[in-house]
Amino acid sequence: MPIDRSIIGATSEPVVFEVERGAIRKLAQAIGDPNPVYQAGEVAPPTFPTTFRLSIPRLKLDPNRILHGGEEYVYERPIRAGDRITCVRRVADVYVKEGRSGTLTFVVSETEGRDPEGKLVFRGKSTVIVR
Repeated sequence: MPIDRSIIGATSEPVVFEVERGAIRKLAQAIGDPNPVYQAGEVAPPTFPTTFRLSIPRLKLDPNRILHGGEEYVYERPIRAGDRITCVRRVADVYVKEGRSGTLTFVVSETEGRDPEGKLVFRGKSTVIVR
């Protein structure tokens, strides 16, 4: 079933994530990053927002049909232990390409993370591929 492009622009409800020192350490260990700042859990590695689980607005997908297409982040400042970051995800684009195994639908979403004062901490862009 094709994904309706009318979801472009759909926005999630804001979700607050509390950044814990242990979660920073756990990610640093999982990705094998030996940086002592990450290992101590003081500052989060650049891919840390990947741990913030936000659903794609107005879209329910079968996990067996999803491939990770990529992520990128731009920071205004580092994420640190103790931060409370409010995130909102927006569907930025939906497009189709033909692949060797058939039609693939690409869903691009953008996430903003802000501190309690409303200042931007990071922007993220994520692509999932639906088979």
